[in-house]
Amino acid sequence: DGGCPGAPALNRPAHAAAANSSSAPGRPWGLWAWEFWGFVSKEAQACLFAGLFFAAVFCVPRAGLWGLPRYDLLLLIALLIQAGMVLSGRESRDELKAIGLFHLLGFALEVFKTSAAVRSWSYPDFAYTKLFGVPLFAGFMYAAVGSHIIQAWRLLQLRVIHHPPYWMAGLMALAIYLNFFTQHVWGDVRWYLAAGAMGLYARSQILFRPQQRELSMPLWLGLVLVAFFIWLAENLGTYFGLWSYPHQLGAWARVHMSKWSSWSLLVLISFTLVAQLKHIRERVQVPD
Repeated sequence: DGGCPGAPALNRPAHAAAANSSSAPGRPWGLWAWEFWGFVSKEAQACLFAGLFFAAVFCVPRAGLWGLPRYDLLLLIALLIQAGMVLSGRESRDELKAIGLFHLLGFALEVFKTSAAVRSWSYPDFAYTKLFGVPLFAGFMYAAVGSHIIQAWRLLQLRVIHHPPYWMAGLMALAIYLNFFTQHVWGDVRWYLAAGAMGLYARSQILFRPQQRELSMPLWLGLVLVAFFIWLAENLGTYFGLWSYPHQLGAWARVHMSKWSSWSLLVLISFTLVAQLKHIRERVQVPD
């Protein structure tokens, strides 16, 4: 980019950005529409894993197919999608390790939350591939978050400036994760943790390039927006009966908005894990 790592390219004149591309519209509103289209289309590409998985959710009947229960088919499909992501070069083996770690963390959380002592939600259908009452495909719903962040990083040429020291970010992510367990023992402190995370990442900015212009937004806003779309997907998942919350057992109802805050914190954990990858660290600026 030829400038200071901490200086967003938003300050570049619009006519300079237009001059760099013969395909970009010439009028100011046209430039912004062009950038918006680039952002939407690349975000859609970054959701490839989640999009294919939820397409399978829509297509596989609840009774299953070919003698296989639905949960088992979804696990097989998720494995095929993940293998395709790696074999096609969309994800490297190192990236797969980070995604796999979030998969394991998510599955452990699922086992705890669905246990007889907690019962935050449940998976009502039969499956051969259930472990401790949780179908194995469930971990892929968490892995899809990590996959989206990795794909968006590449497609939108993401950079992060004013990222907190990695050890602080790691401790915050650990505290957030542990709270999902300890909230059932001595109370939920998510809002205190959220306030601490807001303070820790207050100056952090995401720089991204949809087309020619490098734009920016607060890191926390990006995470909250991702979590909102996960919350929408969760409503679809419960509508199709993949899992159910206690208030949905009689009839389907909207997932509580409190889950949006939970997913915002989980997305932060996923971001923290992905940011440990070597090629991503190179695009993260941590002030001295």
